[in-house]
Amino acid sequence: MSEQITSAKDVAENLAEVRASIARSEADYGRKVGSVTLVAVSKTKSAEEIAPALDSGQRIFGENRVQEAGEKWPGLRARFDGVELHLIGPLQTNKVKEAVALFDVIETVDRESLVVALAKEITKIGKHPRLFVQVNTGAEPQKAGILSEEADAFIRLCRETHGLTISGLMCIPPVEEPPSAHFALLGKIARRNGIDVLSMGMSADYDEAIQLGATHVRIGSAIFGARPAHRAHG
Repeated sequence: MSEQITSAKDVAENLAEVRASIARSEADYGRKVGSVTLVAVSKTKSAEEIAPALDSGQRIFGENRVQEAGEKWPGLRARFDGVELHLIGPLQTNKVKEAVALFDVIETVDRESLVVALAKEITKIGKHPRLFVQVNTGAEPQKAGILSEEADAFIRLCRETHGLTISGLMCIPPVEEPPSAHFALLGKIARRNGIDVLSMGMSADYDEAIQLGATHVRIGSAIFGARPAHRAHG
């Protein structure tokens, strides 16, 4: 399945529609106006394709790969002020130095070797990206993330053993299951651990995520056009 090319006008219109839809969901579920942050998932999109969203005022974006983000975002940041960049794909330990330097939020903390590398690099350069723990709520063997039953101990390890501040949780529900149970589970883990930031919900299910407490929704295809048909991170 080939990717659809989305014009600059389409991107601007799609972005406006998504923002309006998020606002409706906030109202429908009694959420405070503006309490849900839109992370526009720009993975696989070129700087040229991303620019219309920036022109329309969007400043928070999600990328899957450190190298891809490093190739296009320094130039975009030189043109547009106030960009906040989220890493929403798995992070290899050998990419931690580049990730800490480039990203404002790393949403995919999920194993102790990564925690050790992050703590070392954060201490070394004194830059503190916000860190989210990714929880594999569906216990899918092919998917990154700490298992839900191990999440409490892992969060405690991050905080108490390695001195990291964990400010959020993230999940990607299994594509073949209703997402609401997974969103509810992530919320329970967050409450137990004093965490109030939940990155959950994508183009197909962000309304349910907002109903269940999402503070960040990661939306790509609804803004930039369809990607090959599989659940990834937007």
